[in-house]
Amino acid sequence: MADGGFTKLPGGNVVVALTLPRPLGEGGVRVLVHAANRARALTRLRNLGLRAVYLRGNSAPPTPDEVTAVLHHPDGLIWRTSPDIGGELWHPIAALLRPAATV
Repeated sequence: MADGGFTKLPGGNVVVALTLPRPLGEGGVRVLVHAANRARALTRLRNLGLRAVYLRGNSAPPTPDEVTAVLHHPDGLIWRTSPDIGGELWHPIAALLRPAATV
């Protein structure tokens, strides 16, 4: 389960925002998904391997800046650490899911 929310866009699509625990580290990540509806947004995340992702309620909907960021990304699926410290840029979802480089 995750803290998050959604906002419906004028064209009928939605932007879903979720705060999830970081898969390979400490802290959390804020994930934004642009999709046709809430169910499809969650399905996009589950298809990437984030199986236990649910949206219950609308306690932390995306901010207008977050909506703008995800709408301008070609994949419509981005993330950054949460809470945002120092104006970190948004990253494509592939950067979150790839294994950490070993030294």
